[in-house]
Amino acid sequence: MLESRFKTNLIKEIKKRFPGAVVVHLDPHEHQGLPDLLILVGDRWAALEGKQSELSKKRPNQDYYVDLMNNMSFARFIYPENKEEVLNELQQAFES
Repeated sequence: MLESRFKTNLIKEIKKRFPGAVVVHLDPHEHQGLPDLLILVGDRWAALEGKQSELSKKRPNQDYYVDLMNNMSFARFIYPENKEEVLNELQQAFES
């Protein structure tokens, strides 16, 4: 599956799983390394960096920003192989 198709389907699934969620696709040219998606639900937020597969290369600074944002709230790399696990963790984070 292409990464763009995975992300499009992922956004649809996030909006279905979290009604009222605001999902923003961040501009990769604005700040290199920031995760692709910012998810706002109520007074909580999360960031996800979508990849085509677990073996996809990471760009410079992506590990740094995913770790930084995870320490602030919730951030993960997400790909088809771990999608359900990450979305379940995200649901728990939003509910706590």
